[in-house]
Amino acid sequence: MGRNSINTVGATQDAITLMGSHIETARLRRGWRQQDLARRSGVSLNTIRNVESGAPGTGIAAYAAALWALGLLDQLAEVAQPNRDREGETLAAARLGNRASLTARLDDDF
Repeated sequence: MGRNSINTVGATQDAITLMGSHIETARLRRGWRQQDLARRSGVSLNTIRNVESGAPGTGIAAYAAALWALGLLDQLAEVAQPNRDREGETLAAARLGNRASLTARLDDDF
C-alpha cells in the first residue's frame, strides 16, 4: 500500500470514528441506552456498538438508520453538497471556456 493509500485509510477511519462519536453523544443526550437506539433504528445492538465505535466495515445504512432514529438524517443529506464542492466548482468553471463553437452560420429558414 502506498503512502497516499495509508493517508486515505486513516483520514476515512477518523471521519467514521468521529461520526460514530457524534451519534453516541446524540443518543446520550436523549437519555437512550444503546438498546433503545438499536430498537428505534431497526438494527442489532451489536451494529449500534459498531456504529458508535466507528468499526471498519459497518455499512453506511447502519449510520443512516441511527441518524434517522435520532432525527438527524437530514444532516446526512448535507454530505458532499455540490454547492460546497469548491474544487469541483473551480474545475467546472475552468472548462466553461472550452465549449464547442459554431463553425457555420445557422439559417432559420424552416
